[in-house]
Amino acid sequence: MTAPSSPSPLPGDGRTPLGVLDLVPIPSGATAGQALRHSVDLARQAERLGYTRYWYAEHHLNPGVAGTSPAVLLALTAAATSTIRLGSGAVQLGHRTALSVVEEFGLIDTLHPGRLDLGLGRSGGRPPATEPSGPAVERRAPNGLLIPPPFSFAQLLGSPRIALQRRLLTLPGAEPQEYAEQLDDILALLAGTYRSPEGVEAHAVPGEGADLQLWILGSSGGQSAQAAGGRGLRFAANYHVSPGTVLEAVEGYRASFKPSDVLGRPYVSVSADVVVAEDDETARELATGYGPWVRSIRTAEGAIPYPTPEEARALPWTDRDQALVQDRLDTRFVGSPARVADGLEQLRDATGADELLITTLIHDHAARVRSYELLAREWAGR
Repeated sequence: MTAPSSPSPLPGDGRTPLGVLDLVPIPSGATAGQALRHSVDLARQAERLGYTRYWYAEHHLNPGVAGTSPAVLLALTAAATSTIRLGSGAVQLGHRTALSVVEEFGLIDTLHPGRLDLGLGRSGGRPPATEPSGPAVERRAPNGLLIPPPFSFAQLLGSPRIALQRRLLTLPGAEPQEYAEQLDDILALLAGTYRSPEGVEAHAVPGEGADLQLWILGSSGGQSAQAAGGRGLRFAANYHVSPGTVLEAVEGYRASFKPSDVLGRPYVSVSADVVVAEDDETARELATGYGPWVRSIRTAEGAIPYPTPEEARALPWTDRDQALVQDRLDTRFVGSPARVADGLEQLRDATGADELLITTLIHDHAARVRSYELLAREWAGR
């Protein structure tokens, strides 16, 4: 269902830009094709509403998520929009080569120059050497932002489904390239300066010279944050995925930052889960399916088709389930436009974010579009 058109609100002067992060969720009762059409429509609406950028995540073997290939989604969406920046949040480097990434995004850039963000992530390859660190108790940032205990993703690494995903995504016998080395290869291929250890040149066409904005995504202050900072690149921190380590992530990035030809100072985007409606009660009802949906991910079941509020209430639910997802429930901004905008301002101020990246997961497409519309109007008026 396509939301009715209405006049586009103008972003307020000096306001922190808002972007969209889309997982291409498949609502219960819908098909992957319907989910894709909804995402393209949402991108058009986001462009109309003044959002700065529209990113697609990459997920595999999830029955309730159709976003398996950011590059393909970006090509489809670029043809349906004209001005909004489009990007990956993020391409999983663990099962790709530097050349394949540069060529894919370079190919899209040839027809849509200057509109693409290449967001890179470490997920999909070898598990991290260490878990994100942080206090194991709930705490507050100086301005009151909730920082819950960090969630341990180590419990997912032993899952047969995760092992199968890694096997299916990787050629037999192949090992992921070391992350920093792969990142440097991508930068060299884009710049046209790549040389093999034997001194042989390689030129990616299309790809070399592509007008891409490069981002590194990370959930902790570890390798990703340090790689972004040390190379003077933009960094996107995940409050919506790992709220317990968001401060560590942005602090690690800023501490390692070195000015580059790209940036003279650190530049940070922070993501947030948001549901907006005309009033708090309606927003809470729309948000009902979120707990079971997150549970399906954190139990390594794979994201389920996103349930209606009625379906979510009918699902079995235990205290253990509640504890498993509590950090995500507590750090989601749900309510009226004013309430949610207040929360986003608190997140921005606590992290020093230059931009905010909004992801909204609810069952009804029209209500999802309306959520972004209400937020844009509230944000523009502040």
